[in-house]
Amino acid sequence: MSLNTLLSPYALKSLNLPNRVVMAPMTRQFSPGGVPTDDVTRYYERRAEDGIGLILTEGTVIERPASKNEPNIPNFFGEALTAWGKVVEAVHAKGGRIAPQLWHTGAAASQSGYDPAPKDTPSGLSLTGEQKWAPMTDAAIADSIAAFGCAASDAKRLGFDAIELHGAHGYLIDEFFWDQTNRRGDQWGGPTIGERTKFASEVIKAARAEVGPDYPIIIRISQFKGGVYDARVVTTENDLEAWVRPLLDAGADIIHASQRRFWEPEFEGSDLNFAGWVKKLTGAPVITVGSVGLSGDFISAFGGEHSSPQGIEELLRRLDRGDFDLVAVGRAILGDPTWLTKISAGRHEELKPFDRSALATLV
Repeated sequence: MSLNTLLSPYALKSLNLPNRVVMAPMTRQFSPGGVPTDDVTRYYERRAEDGIGLILTEGTVIERPASKNEPNIPNFFGEALTAWGKVVEAVHAKGGRIAPQLWHTGAAASQSGYDPAPKDTPSGLSLTGEQKWAPMTDAAIADSIAAFGCAASDAKRLGFDAIELHGAHGYLIDEFFWDQTNRRGDQWGGPTIGERTKFASEVIKAARAEVGPDYPIIIRISQFKGGVYDARVVTTENDLEAWVRPLLDAGADIIHASQRRFWEPEFEGSDLNFAGWVKKLTGAPVITVGSVGLSGDFISAFGGEHSSPQGIEELLRRLDRGDFDLVAVGRAILGDPTWLTKISAGRHEELKPFDRSALATLV
């Protein structure tokens, strides 16, 4: 298969990309006290040197008391903004484009015992269904929406080329989508996915009001949740459209459709993946993601399973067919800052495998 489409430019609003490759957002936790270090700057700078079309940063949290579940996740407020400005300058100096992923971890559990309070969750439920906290008040919801808007404003002021809202994987925005974590009977909940999009829609509207009409807004969504990998927000094509359409109407430009393995079909009777169905139903620009360039999925890899380099012929076939517009690559780029150069030059024998030891350093 030809690399022509993958390496072709892509433009949307003020965003002009040299190719269709996106660095997927990947939590790294190398920001002591929430402030990115010079090593973080160089980490992103190296990906810009490789010519990645768009760099999505690791998740960066909004200004809420318990917006992160680990202490060294970077903030996107206060002192951290100066450090993020240096990241933007370094990436732009290498000709790159970069967008922060704006995040609130919600009810997601910590692996280290870090446990800030008060928790923000729609109904006070953990991802496994336990009633552990009080539901968010209307005031907490309003403040969270405003904090996302403020972060969007700061991103544009710092010179970022776009923003991504993290609405996937069981974190706060996604907890409002999922009927297992959103049991609210007020305006922020409801029995249908269309009703449960209200929180995300208001976050998007707040961000749009801050950044203006020409600044790209991406939102990441997923069916699976952290630790609940068989979760389903929707089970039919109609419900998928009812999920995505309000996000687009609110002002989102690109849907980042996250799944564990990009080649797996979303619904029976078609080989379209999650991103492919979003594209078919809405016509919106979409990013696909999920184990691109590697043999095993990220969950297995983080559990210790070795992942070997894998050809991208199937990915290219689907891209050429028009199933999606952009391709996010995660672990393959995390472990090798020259992945795109090697792919572009056909140097497949030089591609690196991935194992979880790569998480211990910023390569």
